[in-house]
Amino acid sequence: ALELSVFCDADVALIIFSTKGKLSEYASTDSSMESILERYERYSYAERDMNANDSDPKENWSVECPKLMSRIELLQKNITHYMGHDLDPLSLRELQSLEQQIDTSLKRIRSRKNQLMHESISELQKKEKALQEQNNLITKKLKENEK
Repeated sequence: ALELSVFCDADVALIIFSTKGKLSEYASTDSSMESILERYERYSYAERDMNANDSDPKENWSVECPKLMSRIELLQKNITHYMGHDLDPLSLRELQSLEQQIDTSLKRIRSRKNQLMHESISELQKKEKALQEQNNLITKKLKENEK
C-alpha cells in the first residue's frame, strides 16, 4: 500500500480484518483514513447518483440507506473526536490533522466574534453620539427656559 501510494502518487486506504476479527488499517501519508473514506463515499455517491436515474427508486433506497448510515456513523465519530473524546485509536498524523482542523475553526470563530464585537462597539458609539446630541439640545433648551 505504501509503495502504491508513492509510485502512483495516490491516496491509499487499506482495511484488513483478520480471521479473528482484528482490524488493521493503513492510510497513506498525505491523508487520514477518514478523509480518504469520505472522498470515496462522495465519488461513489456521485456515480450512483448518475446511475440512479436509470434504476427503480426502491432499489436506490436499499443502496442509499447503508451509505447514509455509515456516513452518520463517521460524522458521529468525528464529532466525538472534536469534543476530545475517544482519541486513543487515532494515530499521530490523525491527531495532528484533528488539531489543525480545530485550530482553523477556532480562528474562524474568533474572527467572527471580533467582527461582531467591532460592529457592536460601532453601534454603541453611534448611540452615544446621538444621546450626546440630545443631551446638548436639552441643555440648550433648559438654558433658554431659564432666561
